[in-house]
Amino acid sequence: MGLHVDLIALDVDGTLLTDGHVLTTAVRDAVREAASLGAEIVLCTGRGPTNTFPVLEALGLSGTMITHNGAATIDTLNREVIHQYGISPTEITRYREYCLRFGYHFDLNTAFDLMVERLTPEAEAMYGRYEAIPIQRESTDPLPEDLVKFTVFGSKDEIDTVESVWNGWTNGLQHIRSGDYFVDVQHLEASKGKALRQLARTRGIEPSRVMAIGNYYNDIGMLTFAGIGVAVANSPEEVKAAADRVTLSNEEDGVAIAIRTYAF
Repeated sequence: MGLHVDLIALDVDGTLLTDGHVLTTAVRDAVREAASLGAEIVLCTGRGPTNTFPVLEALGLSGTMITHNGAATIDTLNREVIHQYGISPTEITRYREYCLRFGYHFDLNTAFDLMVERLTPEAEAMYGRYEAIPIQRESTDPLPEDLVKFTVFGSKDEIDTVESVWNGWTNGLQHIRSGDYFVDVQHLEASKGKALRQLARTRGIEPSRVMAIGNYYNDIGMLTFAGIGVAVANSPEEVKAAADRVTLSNEEDGVAIAIRTYAF
């Protein structure tokens, strides 16, 4: 049995995993089979590396992964950064001060570390669901120099408000909705699509031989780059419109169905 693709890029939350953050047997087996037949599997996620490693290990795989929405590409074998788009503390100050003023929870991310200045019970529960372990920092300490992402977390209504306000800002950074409850602030060049394009070029793989599966706005870039861009059924309509195909939802083994239908 042959494959139509050489590289399969997989979003993690809302796509590869169920809403309960479970990797089902059917999805795991389909991904492993594609890998055994020669496809490079690349997790392409808004998560940082530390809480993406367990997902890769559950798949029984290693290699390269794209994290922080494309801001950090990681060699998982050596736990090293292959490439990252850094953002300066000066650029982040405005976002941090806004969140402090209105009481929104935020975290600061370097390629490998996730830092918080306070931890509400809601935020602690959220990090637990994503297997993330935040590092407590003092609010009076200088901001780290090697940041790649600033994330604000709250209720859907709160994040709708934050996104609306930030849409009116002009500066050297971009913000992207990475889930109903999150907005990520990053380098203007950082995106899953650009990181995936860069990786495919490094590998000598044509876009037509790339498959990408995702579910949210931060996945649109990689879905449009890939020769086979697949949205899971639980995606917003704009994400489905950007995809070439729509598979079943993340609760119905959509990734497994997509791989068996379009990759084999």
